Amino acid sequence: MSSFSSNDTLGLTKNVNSLFHIKPFKTEIVWRNVIIFTIIHYLALNAFTMWDFRVFAFHYIYGWVGAFGISAGAHRLWCHRSYKANKKLELLLLYLNTIAVQNSVIEWVRDHRVHHKHSDTDADPHNSKRGFFFSHMGWLLCKKHPDVKKFGSKIDMSDLMNNPLLRFQHKYYIPLILLISQIIPIACTIYLFNTTVYTSFCFSMNRYFMSLHRTWFTNSFAHIGTWKPYDKNIASSDSKFFGTICFGEGWHNFHHVFPWDYKVSELPLYRYNFTIAFIDFFVWLGWATDLKVASDDMIRKRVLRTGDGSHPYSIEAAKNKIEFDIAQNVSSLCWGLGDNDMTEDEMNGIKTLHPKSQ
Repeated sequence: MSSFSSNDTLGLTKNVNSLFHIKPFKTEIVWRNVIIFTIIHYLALNAFTMWDFRVFAFHYIYGWVGAFGISAGAHRLWCHRSYKANKKLELLLLYLNTIAVQNSVIEWVRDHRVHHKHSDTDADPHNSKRGFFFSHMGWLLCKKHPDVKKFGSKIDMSDLMNNPLLRFQHKYYIPLILLISQIIPIACTIYLFNTTVYTSFCFSMNRYFMSLHRTWFTNSFAHIGTWKPYDKNIASSDSKFFGTICFGEGWHNFHHVFPWDYKVSELPLYRYNFTIAFIDFFVWLGWATDLKVASDDMIRKRVLRTGDGSHPYSIEAAKNKIEFDIAQNVSSLCWGLGDNDMTEDEMNGIKTLHPKSQ
């Protein structure tokens, strides 16, 4: 009778690794992207050396409006399907999204859905466990981890691929961003303020610089905070500051628990979530319908089951020693409405506001 020694086991492990060609992942820098982002930041900061408030204000407002193409468009409408939009609103959101230049809606949604399904793992495009800089912008400066491609290819994108408007934007993305994000605003500032092409281009890059970092804050800062009223077991956290400057996208603990909620928070106050005001305005116009929100009962059960104790429901229960029935079958690995991993409890806990039939 024989037994394996530690050396035998080590040798067997090496043989198995060799047999299946298992290699540790090594980060590979994409120097083209490094150079591009370096130039963008240089031009953006250079704008301050040729300061013109009129040009700055024009580009800032153009970029500020364009941000709704990400928050209300790519994010809440097309990725999480938290409400429905008619064709007029879709066209408007697609224009605004193209201003932002953060990849086509189809690419943006694929990355974001896999981020929700595999948050803070190697399959997450901006995995916060790889460090603050990586989750903020470093993920765009290096090749993707193989798991991002592997699990990204499994994400259901049929709803977007069946949308002719999104297919058009994806196919003609480069000429569209050149026209909408650069030529139109630069031409407007030259005509209105008699500025030079270079000056206006630098301010355009300054607008782009602010737009990018505003979005990236959600990937970085919102995954290192400590305020987790809804689920203390995940990295994403809530932040009033980033909730405000990121157009309501900083209420990240709530969002990862209830990704299909159009408000991305419980807050009724527009000043902490500008995107709610944007969507509600188009509800008033009749362009947006079927807004999805989490029911109070669903929120209460999740808060008491997995929250960090900071939510008013948790404080009330602890203070009054109230016991609730908090049994609930929910998934934290859901990208939004239509995900096959959504449980029956989740479906039953969704409320629909302003249904189209009304």
